[in-house]
Amino acid sequence: MQRRSSGSSEDSADVPVKTSRPQGQSRLNDANSSFRHSHDVRQSNHHHHQNSGTRSTSARSRRPSSNTNWRPSHSRDGSTEKSPIATAAHLAPATLSPDYPIDNERTLRSRWKNRQIQPWNPWATSFLTLFISTLGISLLFTVLYSAVTLHCDPKGCRMSWMSPSYAKFSDFDTEHTRFATKYSLYLYREQGFDNSPKIKGIPVLFIPGNAGSYKQVRSIASESARYFHDVLQHDSNALNGGARSLDFFTVDFNEDFTAFHGQTMLDQAEYINEAIRYILSLYLDPKISERDPSLPDPSSVIILGHSMGGIVARTMFIMPNYQADSVNTIITMSAPHARPPVTFDPQIVSIYNDINNYWRRAYSKKSSAENSLNQVTLVSIAGGGLDTVVPSDYAGLESIVPETHGFTAFTSTIPHVWTSMDHQAITWCDQFRKVIVRALYDVVDNRGRSQTKPRADRMRAFKKRFLTGLESFVEKTLPEAAPSTLLTLEDHATTVLPADERLVLRDLGSQRRPKAYLLPLPSGELAEGKKFTLLSDSYLDRPGEDGKLEVLFCSLFPAHAGQANLPFSTQIDLSNDSGPSTKFACKNTAPDVVSLPASSRFTKETFFKEDEWQIPPFSYLEYDMKDALGYEFVAIVDKNTSPTAGWLVAEFSEKAAARVTRHISMRRLLSFGLSIHLPATRPMVTEVKLPSVQSSLLAHNLKIEGQTCNDREQMFTPLVRQYISEPYESKYFVNAEDVEISLHGVSPYVPPPMKSRPSDDGLSLQFWTDPTCDSGISIHITIDSLGSLGKLYMRYRTIFASFPLLIVALVLRKQFQVYDSTRVFIPFSESLDFCLRRSLPMLLLSMTLLSLSMGQSGSPGSKSPWFWQNNTGAIDFAQNDLLVGTSDPFFWFLIPMIGIICVGVCLGLHYVAQLLIWLLSTVYGWVSSQPVIQQYEKKRALPPFTTPSSPKRRLVTGLVVLVFISIFIPYQFAYVVACLVQLSTAIRANRVVREIPSLANSNFNNYVHSIFLLMLWILPINLPTLVVWVRNLTVHWFTAFSSLHNVLSILPFILLVENLTAGKMIPPLTGRLRHLTNVIFFGVAIYAAIYGVSHGYMIHRLVNLIAAWLVIVHFTCDSWAQSGTNPMFDGEPVEDHKQGKNP
Repeated sequence: MQRRSSGSSEDSADVPVKTSRPQGQSRLNDANSSFRHSHDVRQSNHHHHQNSGTRSTSARSRRPSSNTNWRPSHSRDGSTEKSPIATAAHLAPATLSPDYPIDNERTLRSRWKNRQIQPWNPWATSFLTLFISTLGISLLFTVLYSAVTLHCDPKGCRMSWMSPSYAKFSDFDTEHTRFATKYSLYLYREQGFDNSPKIKGIPVLFIPGNAGSYKQVRSIASESARYFHDVLQHDSNALNGGARSLDFFTVDFNEDFTAFHGQTMLDQAEYINEAIRYILSLYLDPKISERDPSLPDPSSVIILGHSMGGIVARTMFIMPNYQADSVNTIITMSAPHARPPVTFDPQIVSIYNDINNYWRRAYSKKSSAENSLNQVTLVSIAGGGLDTVVPSDYAGLESIVPETHGFTAFTSTIPHVWTSMDHQAITWCDQFRKVIVRALYDVVDNRGRSQTKPRADRMRAFKKRFLTGLESFVEKTLPEAAPSTLLTLEDHATTVLPADERLVLRDLGSQRRPKAYLLPLPSGELAEGKKFTLLSDSYLDRPGEDGKLEVLFCSLFPAHAGQANLPFSTQIDLSNDSGPSTKFACKNTAPDVVSLPASSRFTKETFFKEDEWQIPPFSYLEYDMKDALGYEFVAIVDKNTSPTAGWLVAEFSEKAAARVTRHISMRRLLSFGLSIHLPATRPMVTEVKLPSVQSSLLAHNLKIEGQTCNDREQMFTPLVRQYISEPYESKYFVNAEDVEISLHGVSPYVPPPMKSRPSDDGLSLQFWTDPTCDSGISIHITIDSLGSLGKLYMRYRTIFASFPLLIVALVLRKQFQVYDSTRVFIPFSESLDFCLRRSLPMLLLSMTLLSLSMGQSGSPGSKSPWFWQNNTGAIDFAQNDLLVGTSDPFFWFLIPMIGIICVGVCLGLHYVAQLLIWLLSTVYGWVSSQPVIQQYEKKRALPPFTTPSSPKRRLVTGLVVLVFISIFIPYQFAYVVACLVQLSTAIRANRVVREIPSLANSNFNNYVHSIFLLMLWILPINLPTLVVWVRNLTVHWFTAFSSLHNVLSILPFILLVENLTAGKMIPPLTGRLRHLTNVIFFGVAIYAAIYGVSHGYMIHRLVNLIAAWLVIVHFTCDSWAQSGTNPMFDGEPVEDHKQGKNP
């Protein structure tokens, strides 16, 4: 290695710096320089320097030192002195241009000696750096402001109440599982309903999430006990169908941090498998179980998982102790299935790859016998925009499970819930827990060993409960059901509407007696392309109920002789025996009714809270004519015998007239928006489809104008449904005028779906408007740019663990480039200024072009060349892992914008660290009553026990630390200690450079400060695992995790920090190896930007590589003998001994 000295007084005066520059380039002595000189060079000082430089010939022929000690130098008589020229050259680091051409050494030395001395200012920065940093900080605060205040879903959860009690299974001890001392198993019992600790129902196991409590089961378990006690046990049909009470078990994980540590997730999955085995064995013990002995013993358990508990549930299937067929139904709430929420632990990333690949491969089997998950159903419920812990985009199953075995739904989609929920509220929200409990009772059947219905029936029940009922694939019961009602109508008292005429009832019971209205169904060619829709604010009766309204599809009875003796469960006779009548065989439509949130001038939200008046939801029916084959009339029976508040609208409409599709580019939508006019003759329900609107990164505004009813009272105000089909997300807006639209569609870093999206799949808007108003409406849709910035927060917040490393690595790269050429280690802010002028813009431009060249997301046949990325068939599920997670050209600006924000954050952290170090060094100076120079003079006269620690002691200390890391403490703990030690070194270096200004001291101060900033940016990657370790200690779990005790992951940091603690400056490299430094920093910067988000754990390893290289450069300045290690550990200044190798 070729090196130049940067430490001795003689060398400090001869630093080759080019002071002339082209117009516009910065210099070391301009206004923006971070280094300034304190006073002019006096002639006497110059003569003094010449005198002090007269040494022996042998001393002059000695090669210059390549290893600088930043402590003050001593004269030969032992006194401490400042060389005037050394004090002048100290601070000569002139601001260098990005290119930094180097003149011949003699010319530069001459220029350097004649430079004007100016004071050093570590706070200075250039206008360009200040402007870009201010812009970046402003963008960051704008993103945060938008995320907190704009396009935020309203909170609509009602509080739930319960009377919980928990019975711990102490017998589930170390004989059953090795985690018995760490985890516990409980049985929930609702006081006043389940007083017996014995089990007698169907087992359900609740798995809490990251830092979750086992007590989170109480809301759902309480509702289950109350619902069975108050309703189901009195329903003979439900009991005969296999419904029994649910025994809720719950696991106490001591609030482990599952999301941060892969081994913890595996431990929990192993424990859950053992717990399931134990739970199933309880039903065989007559001392504990009160089940009917005639019923089969349970062989499976229903799983209910919250957050990371849902991922643990899926991990169970790949564990060696998994018992086949012990789980066939899983419901997860706010669980990040698609990708890990953080990627700081390599084992977390590996586990996600393993479980997702396992599930994909299982469902890709052609034969059901080969599919180990053939009977498993998985439903993922996402909280939506209010969940700020886990992005709801990650809850999607489209890339993991086929639609025959699972789906993803949002809480805003679920009927009678219709609200988003935060991460914790989803476990206790009253209206949501009611739906969860009813869905569980819909799928259980104690007549079989699995305790559940067949998979197809379970999927049908889950879709009925969790989806709107408006989806295109929804199966109507009308074509399959048999006629259940015999309707008898008096001919002269029945109203038969003309074909295609709309039925409008403004007041029910206006005839003061029950009355039927018949709408003839179109037939033949007239039926093609038509649908029937009905909307009412009243509940539609089921067969046998005595309410306000009943809607029937009827045909004449008997249509032929075979129908004469059909049994009917219900008969409705409106003939009064006063004249000729007609009989109809009818089917009730109540099972196909879709509930919609009520929309009137009195409603503000789709939900109601405890202290608000509840408005009953609307009842909506929609049938395609193919579903009504074989019927002749739609009979609407008004059962009221007195005027009653209520209305109804029913009509036949053309499907083509009810659908509007607009193909508009996102750039045009951003520039001009989209306006659509719906005429007065429009159907009651109109749908607008925008296939190009799919991204979850954009927020939109919808404005509805022109709805007037003239002299008529409006029956209902406009109701809007926003929806996408993958995943199933719907949002309703009542009394709609100005609507804020945001969706969870195509999202960054989320794998593409297993099934390609339809060409017209995108944002869809359904409008229910009062057709009696007889007025057209105008719809205007725009992109809300400011509101869209807030959508970046949840999708890109983890990017701050990787992208800033791009900035810091480039800054260090430039610092070393200049240092290797001039022996001046420029400040962080000055190096950042250089990067902003050339390397950083070019790199951001290159990455933007790379992002655009990666092709459209989900393109078939694309396979990743990287071995760690997963390919299943023709779909590359890792294609969105790179850069900003999207290749959509519309978002080309994301990389430059994130780069600008990170520049501001990096400079902000630099100044925060600088201020902290300055304050602490000032306090350190107050505590230490003597100046630095006097301290060093006294140290030379102190006895051995008061001198700094010896190299041997430091070596022993280092070895002890490494032994502890390999046995007990995690290397993340040692890294935190290393950061604190580096902070201490930076404090001492700052104090020295303030009291003894010199080039050597300023070089060391800048070097230590930049290394400290680099270590700070890696600290967030190591802290989560350290938190897991500390948490394990608090619960007395001392089992070591092999992944935490990798000595090589911390050894370079320890050596580097220890070297800097000894005051050793890294030597400059002037040979070819200086290019290796350049390549290492540049490679780390590139990797951090491209793969940092998806493989965050690699960032520590790459910076560890940087530390290792710097240690090598430090150590090889001398031979590996004691002469090379003494300066590193010795507390005394190193003077004239041999310090390096010559080129």
